[in-house]
Amino acid sequence: MSDLNAFITGLPKAELHVHHVGSASPRIVAELASRHPDSGVPQDPEALREYFTFTDFAHFIEIYLSVVDLLRDAEDVRLLTYEIARDLARQQVRYAELTVTPFSSTTRGIPAEAFLEAIEDARVAAEKELDVVLRWTFDIPGEAGLPAAEETTRIATEMGPDGLISFGLGGPEIGVPRPQFKPYFDRAIAVGLHSVPHAGETTGPETVWDALTSLRAERIGHGTSSVRDPRLLEHLAEHRIPLEVCPTSNVATRAVEDLEAHPIRELVEAGVLVTVNSDDPPMFGTDLNTEYAIAARLLSLDAAGIAALARNAVRASFLDEGGKARLGEEIDAYLTEWGRSH
Repeated sequence: MSDLNAFITGLPKAELHVHHVGSASPRIVAELASRHPDSGVPQDPEALREYFTFTDFAHFIEIYLSVVDLLRDAEDVRLLTYEIARDLARQQVRYAELTVTPFSSTTRGIPAEAFLEAIEDARVAAEKELDVVLRWTFDIPGEAGLPAAEETTRIATEMGPDGLISFGLGGPEIGVPRPQFKPYFDRAIAVGLHSVPHAGETTGPETVWDALTSLRAERIGHGTSSVRDPRLLEHLAEHRIPLEVCPTSNVATRAVEDLEAHPIRELVEAGVLVTVNSDDPPMFGTDLNTEYAIAARLLSLDAAGIAALARNAVRASFLDEGGKARLGEEIDAYLTEWGRSH
Protein backbone atom coordinates (compact mmCIF):
# COMPACT_ATOMS: atom_id res chain seq x y z
CA MET A 1 0.00 0.00 0.00
CA SER A 2 2.97 2.40 0.34
CA ASP A 3 2.90 3.37 -3.34
CA LEU A 4 -0.86 3.77 -3.23
CA ASN A 5 -0.61 5.88 -0.07
CA ALA A 6 1.80 8.16 -1.90
CA PHE A 7 -0.63 8.32 -4.81
CA ILE A 8 -3.49 9.25 -2.47
CA THR A 9 -1.40 11.91 -0.74
CA GLY A 10 -0.93 13.83 -3.98
CA LEU A 11 -4.33 13.12 -5.51
CA PRO A 12 -6.54 16.21 -6.06
CA LYS A 13 -9.80 15.66 -4.19
CA ALA A 14 -13.23 16.95 -3.28
CA GLU A 15 -14.85 16.28 0.08
CA LEU A 16 -18.61 16.33 0.56
CA HIS A 17 -19.22 15.21 4.15
CA VAL A 18 -17.09 17.00 6.69
CA HIS A 19 -18.31 19.01 9.65
CA HIS A 20 -17.16 22.48 10.60
CA VAL A 21 -16.71 22.00 14.34
CA GLY A 22 -15.86 18.34 13.80
CA SER A 23 -12.85 19.38 11.73
CA ALA A 24 -11.22 21.21 14.63
CA SER A 25 -7.83 19.52 14.92
CA PRO A 26 -6.10 19.12 18.30
CA ARG A 27 -3.92 22.07 17.27
CA ILE A 28 -6.97 24.29 16.67
CA VAL A 29 -8.90 23.04 19.72
CA ALA A 30 -5.86 23.60 21.94
CA GLU A 31 -5.63 27.20 20.72
CA LEU A 32 -9.35 27.79 21.31
CA ALA A 33 -9.21 26.09 24.72
CA SER A 34 -6.29 28.32 25.75
CA ARG A 35 -8.45 31.33 24.85
CA HIS A 36 -11.23 29.98 27.06
CA PRO A 37 -9.57 28.11 29.97
CA ASP A 38 -12.86 27.84 31.86
CA SER A 39 -14.22 25.43 29.23
CA GLY A 40 -12.84 22.23 30.76
CA VAL A 41 -11.54 21.13 27.36
CA PRO A 42 -7.86 20.04 27.53
CA GLN A 43 -5.38 22.60 26.20
CA ASP A 44 -2.70 20.01 25.41
CA PRO A 45 -2.97 18.40 21.95
CA GLU A 46 -1.83 15.02 23.33
CA ALA A 47 -4.48 15.07 26.07
CA LEU A 48 -7.03 15.95 23.39
CA ARG A 49 -6.33 12.70 21.54
CA GLU A 50 -7.52 10.80 24.62
CA TYR A 51 -10.42 13.24 25.07
CA PHE A 52 -11.56 12.36 21.53
CA THR A 53 -12.09 8.67 22.38
CA PHE A 54 -15.78 7.85 22.35
CA THR A 55 -17.75 5.07 23.99
CA ASP A 56 -20.82 5.50 21.76
CA PHE A 57 -22.64 8.04 19.59
CA ALA A 58 -24.18 9.83 22.61
CA HIS A 59 -20.72 10.31 24.11
CA PHE A 60 -19.46 11.62 20.78
CA ILE A 61 -22.25 14.24 20.73
CA GLU A 62 -21.36 15.26 24.29
CA ILE A 63 -17.69 15.81 23.40
CA TYR A 64 -18.62 17.50 20.12
CA LEU A 65 -20.79 20.03 21.94
CA SER A 66 -17.98 20.79 24.38
CA VAL A 67 -15.91 21.90 21.39
CA VAL A 68 -18.86 23.95 20.07
CA ASP A 69 -18.76 25.77 23.41
CA LEU A 70 -15.25 27.00 22.54
CA LEU A 71 -16.69 29.16 19.75
CA ARG A 72 -17.67 32.20 21.74
CA ASP A 73 -17.23 35.06 19.29
CA ALA A 74 -16.86 35.71 15.59
CA GLU A 75 -13.05 35.68 15.77
CA ASP A 76 -13.14 32.11 17.15
CA VAL A 77 -15.38 31.12 14.25
CA ARG A 78 -13.13 32.78 11.69
CA LEU A 79 -10.01 31.13 13.14
CA LEU A 80 -11.60 27.68 13.08
CA THR A 81 -12.89 28.05 9.52
CA TYR A 82 -9.63 29.29 8.02
CA GLU A 83 -7.53 26.67 9.82
CA ILE A 84 -9.87 23.91 8.57
CA ALA A 85 -9.20 25.16 5.04
CA ARG A 86 -5.46 25.01 5.73
CA ASP A 87 -5.77 21.37 6.86
CA LEU A 88 -7.80 20.53 3.74
CA ALA A 89 -5.22 22.18 1.48
CA ARG A 90 -2.47 20.02 2.99
CA GLN A 91 -4.40 16.98 1.74
CA GLN A 92 -4.78 18.32 -1.80
CA VAL A 93 -8.49 18.95 -1.27
CA ARG A 94 -9.47 21.46 -3.94
CA TYR A 95 -13.17 21.69 -3.11
CA ALA A 96 -15.13 20.94 0.07
CA GLU A 97 -18.74 21.23 1.11
CA LEU A 98 -18.43 21.96 4.81
CA THR A 99 -21.39 21.18 7.05
CA VAL A 100 -21.99 24.16 9.30
CA THR A 101 -24.50 24.33 12.18
CA PRO A 102 -25.29 28.03 12.71
CA PHE A 103 -27.84 27.29 15.45
CA SER A 104 -25.13 25.87 17.72
CA SER A 105 -23.37 29.25 17.70
CA THR A 106 -26.33 31.64 17.53
CA THR A 107 -27.97 29.92 20.50
CA ARG A 108 -24.73 30.50 22.43
CA GLY A 109 -24.88 34.24 21.80
CA ILE A 110 -23.00 34.86 18.55
CA PRO A 111 -25.26 37.01 16.35
CA ALA A 112 -26.14 35.31 13.07
CA GLU A 113 -24.78 38.25 11.07
CA ALA A 114 -21.40 38.04 12.80
CA PHE A 115 -21.26 34.26 12.42
CA LEU A 116 -21.98 34.45 8.69
CA GLU A 117 -19.50 37.27 8.17
CA ALA A 118 -16.80 35.22 9.92
CA ILE A 119 -17.23 32.06 7.83
CA GLU A 120 -17.52 34.05 4.60
CA ASP A 121 -14.39 36.07 5.37
CA ALA A 122 -12.50 32.82 5.99
CA ARG A 123 -13.95 31.23 2.83
CA VAL A 124 -12.87 34.10 0.58
CA ALA A 125 -9.40 34.21 2.15
CA ALA A 126 -8.96 30.44 1.86
CA GLU A 127 -9.79 30.44 -1.84
CA LYS A 128 -7.38 33.30 -2.50
CA GLU A 129 -4.53 32.23 -0.23
CA LEU A 130 -4.82 28.42 -0.02
CA ASP A 131 -6.49 27.52 -3.34
CA VAL A 132 -9.31 25.70 -1.55
CA VAL A 133 -12.90 26.34 -2.62
CA LEU A 134 -15.33 26.05 0.32
CA ARG A 135 -19.09 25.85 0.12
CA TRP A 136 -21.55 25.55 3.00
CA THR A 137 -24.20 23.04 3.97
CA PHE A 138 -26.27 24.55 6.78
CA ASP A 139 -27.65 21.72 8.86
CA ILE A 140 -30.32 21.35 11.49
CA PRO A 141 -29.01 19.77 14.71
CA GLY A 142 -31.78 17.19 14.98
CA GLU A 143 -31.44 16.70 18.72
CA ALA A 144 -32.41 20.36 19.26
CA GLY A 145 -35.81 19.82 17.67
CA LEU A 146 -38.11 22.08 15.69
CA PRO A 147 -36.98 25.41 17.22
CA ALA A 148 -33.50 24.67 15.84
CA ALA A 149 -35.04 23.74 12.50
CA GLU A 150 -36.92 27.04 12.36
CA GLU A 151 -33.86 29.13 13.22
CA THR A 152 -31.60 27.26 10.81
CA THR A 153 -34.14 27.62 8.02
CA ARG A 154 -34.60 31.33 8.75
CA ILE A 155 -30.87 31.97 8.57
CA ALA A 156 -30.48 29.87 5.43
CA THR A 157 -33.41 31.30 3.51
CA GLU A 158 -33.34 34.94 4.66
CA MET A 159 -29.63 35.54 5.32
CA GLY A 160 -27.94 32.82 3.29
CA PRO A 161 -24.38 33.86 2.39
CA ASP A 162 -22.76 33.54 -1.03
CA GLY A 163 -21.11 30.23 -0.15
CA LEU A 164 -24.31 28.46 0.91
CA ILE A 165 -25.43 25.72 -1.49
CA SER A 166 -27.24 23.04 0.50
CA PHE A 167 -29.36 22.19 3.52
CA GLY A 168 -28.89 19.23 5.82
CA LEU A 169 -29.94 17.45 9.00
CA GLY A 170 -27.38 16.06 11.45
CA GLY A 171 -27.11 14.84 15.01
CA PRO A 172 -28.57 11.61 16.39
CA GLU A 173 -30.96 9.65 14.19
CA ILE A 174 -32.53 7.54 16.93
CA GLY A 175 -35.60 9.31 18.30
CA VAL A 176 -35.38 12.07 15.66
CA PRO A 177 -37.80 11.14 12.83
CA ARG A 178 -36.92 12.69 9.47
CA PRO A 179 -40.50 13.51 8.28
CA GLN A 180 -41.03 16.20 10.96
CA PHE A 181 -38.47 18.36 9.16
CA LYS A 182 -40.28 18.31 5.80
CA PRO A 183 -41.66 21.90 6.00
CA TYR A 184 -38.18 23.26 6.68
CA PHE A 185 -36.56 21.37 3.82
CA ASP A 186 -39.40 22.49 1.55
CA ARG A 187 -38.58 26.12 2.38
CA ALA A 188 -34.87 25.61 1.81
CA ILE A 189 -35.42 23.81 -1.50
CA ALA A 190 -37.77 26.61 -2.60
CA VAL A 191 -34.90 29.12 -2.46
CA GLY A 192 -32.61 26.84 -4.47
CA LEU A 193 -30.73 24.90 -1.82
CA HIS A 194 -29.89 21.22 -2.32
CA SER A 195 -31.15 18.61 0.17
CA VAL A 196 -28.42 16.52 1.87
CA PRO A 197 -29.69 15.04 5.17
CA HIS A 198 -27.93 12.42 7.26
CA ALA A 199 -29.85 9.14 7.33
CA GLY A 200 -29.41 5.41 7.81
CA GLU A 201 -26.22 5.39 9.87
CA THR A 202 -27.38 4.44 13.37
CA THR A 203 -30.92 3.59 12.24
CA GLY A 204 -32.22 1.34 9.48
CA PRO A 205 -33.03 1.81 5.81
CA GLU A 206 -36.45 3.22 6.64
CA THR A 207 -34.69 6.44 7.70
CA VAL A 208 -33.10 6.67 4.25
CA TRP A 209 -36.51 6.20 2.64
CA ASP A 210 -37.87 8.99 4.85
CA ALA A 211 -35.02 11.28 3.78
CA LEU A 212 -35.76 10.54 0.13
CA THR A 213 -39.54 10.87 0.28
CA SER A 214 -40.09 13.54 2.94
CA LEU A 215 -36.92 15.62 2.60
CA ARG A 216 -36.34 15.10 -1.15
CA ALA A 217 -32.71 14.16 -0.50
CA GLU A 218 -30.32 14.53 -3.45
CA ARG A 219 -27.48 12.90 -1.50
CA ILE A 220 -27.53 10.89 1.70
CA GLY A 221 -25.13 11.46 4.56
CA HIS A 222 -23.86 7.97 5.54
CA GLY A 223 -26.75 5.72 4.44
CA THR A 224 -24.79 2.58 5.31
CA SER A 225 -27.86 0.65 6.48
CA SER A 226 -29.20 0.81 2.91
CA VAL A 227 -27.52 -2.56 2.35
CA ARG A 228 -30.29 -4.16 4.42
CA ASP A 229 -32.94 -3.25 1.83
CA PRO A 230 -32.39 -4.56 -1.73
CA ARG A 231 -35.19 -2.37 -3.07
CA LEU A 232 -33.54 0.72 -1.57
CA LEU A 233 -30.19 -0.22 -3.11
CA GLU A 234 -31.88 -0.54 -6.49
CA HIS A 235 -33.53 2.85 -6.04
CA LEU A 236 -30.27 4.57 -5.05
CA ALA A 237 -28.41 2.99 -7.97
CA GLU A 238 -31.11 3.67 -10.54
CA HIS A 239 -31.56 7.32 -9.56
CA ARG A 240 -27.81 7.89 -9.01
CA ILE A 241 -28.37 9.21 -5.49
CA PRO A 242 -24.90 9.33 -3.94
CA LEU A 243 -24.01 8.13 -0.46
CA GLU A 244 -21.47 10.08 1.55
CA VAL A 245 -19.62 7.19 3.19
CA CYS A 246 -17.29 7.80 6.16
CA PRO A 247 -15.74 4.43 7.18
CA THR A 248 -13.71 5.39 10.27
CA SER A 249 -16.55 7.54 11.60
CA ASN A 250 -18.98 4.61 11.33
CA VAL A 251 -16.66 2.49 13.48
CA ALA A 252 -15.91 5.28 15.97
CA THR A 253 -19.60 5.90 16.62
CA ARG A 254 -20.26 2.13 16.81
CA ALA A 255 -22.59 2.23 13.81
CA VAL A 256 -20.38 -0.48 12.28
CA GLU A 257 -18.56 -3.08 14.36
CA ASP A 258 -15.22 -2.71 12.60
CA LEU A 259 -13.79 -1.79 9.21
CA GLU A 260 -13.94 -5.38 7.98
CA ALA A 261 -17.69 -5.33 8.59
CA HIS A 262 -18.18 -2.05 6.74
CA PRO A 263 -20.71 -2.38 3.90
CA ILE A 264 -18.87 -0.16 1.39
CA ARG A 265 -18.09 -3.10 -0.92
CA GLU A 266 -21.72 -4.23 -0.95
CA LEU A 267 -22.83 -0.70 -1.78
CA VAL A 268 -20.40 -0.42 -4.69
CA GLU A 269 -21.27 -3.89 -5.99
CA ALA A 270 -24.95 -2.87 -5.96
CA GLY A 271 -24.11 -0.01 -8.31
CA VAL A 272 -24.59 2.78 -5.76
CA LEU A 273 -22.56 5.96 -6.33
CA VAL A 274 -20.28 6.04 -3.29
CA THR A 275 -18.12 8.95 -2.19
CA VAL A 276 -15.50 8.70 0.56
CA ASN A 277 -15.37 11.33 3.29
CA SER A 278 -13.91 12.01 6.75
CA ASP A 279 -16.93 13.39 8.70
CA ASP A 280 -15.27 14.68 11.92
CA PRO A 281 -11.67 13.77 11.12
CA PRO A 282 -9.56 14.88 14.12
CA MET A 283 -12.19 13.62 16.54
CA PHE A 284 -11.99 10.20 14.89
CA GLY A 285 -8.21 10.19 14.49
CA THR A 286 -8.39 10.24 10.71
CA ASP A 287 -8.25 12.48 7.65
CA LEU A 288 -9.46 12.23 4.07
CA ASN A 289 -6.24 10.63 2.83
CA THR A 290 -6.61 7.90 5.45
CA GLU A 291 -10.22 7.29 4.44
CA TYR A 292 -9.16 6.89 0.80
CA ALA A 293 -6.51 4.37 1.86
CA ILE A 294 -9.10 2.43 3.86
CA ALA A 295 -11.53 2.44 0.94
CA ALA A 296 -8.76 1.33 -1.44
CA ARG A 297 -8.05 -1.66 0.79
CA LEU A 298 -11.68 -2.61 1.37
CA LEU A 299 -12.49 -2.29 -2.34
CA SER A 300 -9.18 -3.74 -3.62
CA LEU A 301 -8.49 -0.65 -5.73
CA ASP A 302 -5.42 0.28 -7.72
CA ALA A 303 -4.43 3.85 -8.58
CA ALA A 304 -6.99 4.07 -11.39
CA GLY A 305 -9.72 2.83 -9.06
CA ILE A 306 -8.78 5.38 -6.42
CA ALA A 307 -8.87 8.15 -9.03
CA ALA A 308 -12.34 6.94 -10.07
CA LEU A 309 -13.43 7.22 -6.43
CA ALA A 310 -12.14 10.80 -6.39
CA ARG A 311 -14.10 11.53 -9.57
CA ASN A 312 -17.23 10.17 -7.83
CA ALA A 313 -16.97 12.98 -5.29
CA VAL A 314 -16.59 15.57 -8.04
CA ARG A 315 -19.58 14.12 -9.90
CA ALA A 316 -21.73 14.05 -6.73
CA SER A 317 -20.75 17.56 -5.67
CA PHE A 318 -22.70 20.76 -6.26
CA LEU A 319 -19.73 22.42 -7.89
CA ASP A 320 -20.64 24.21 -11.13
CA GLU A 321 -20.11 22.25 -14.35
CA GLY A 322 -16.99 24.20 -15.28
CA GLY A 323 -15.47 23.56 -11.89
CA LYS A 324 -16.33 19.86 -12.12
CA ALA A 325 -14.68 19.63 -15.53
CA ARG A 326 -11.50 21.36 -14.32
CA LEU A 327 -11.15 19.22 -11.21
CA GLY A 328 -11.91 16.04 -13.17
CA GLU A 329 -9.22 16.96 -15.70
CA GLU A 330 -6.76 17.62 -12.87
CA ILE A 331 -7.45 14.15 -11.42
CA ASP A 332 -7.01 12.55 -14.86
CA ALA A 333 -3.74 14.42 -15.48
CA TYR A 334 -2.42 13.37 -12.08
CA LEU A 335 -3.26 9.72 -12.78
CA THR A 336 -1.59 9.89 -16.21
CA GLU A 337 1.56 11.44 -14.78
CA TRP A 338 1.62 8.85 -11.99
CA GLY A 339 1.37 6.06 -14.54
CA ARG A 340 4.33 7.45 -16.48
CA SER A 341 6.55 7.61 -13.41
CA HIS A 342 5.49 4.27 -11.91
